[in-house]
Amino acid sequence: MTVTILMVAAVVLCALWIMKNRLGLSDRHDFGAGAYYYADIPDFDKVLKDGAYQTSVPKWVFFLLFFAWGWLMWRLWCWIDSKR
Repeated sequence: MTVTILMVAAVVLCALWIMKNRLGLSDRHDFGAGAYYYADIPDFDKVLKDGAYQTSVPKWVFFLLFFAWGWLMWRLWCWIDSKR
């Protein structure tokens, strides 16, 4: 438990130091807090054009797979937790 608390404190302190010193920001682009969203990138619509990704699989299959994966990971977590 002590190691966990020390790790959390170290991560929070490192994150605050990184934010205070504005590390990792690009001077050319001022994206603000949402720097990781592709929508903030200038002219992003030219990077990924409509129809760049085509599939014959219906969209509901992707949603089903996403939720199935989530359910499986939840069951795995419950199983691991029961072994403690």
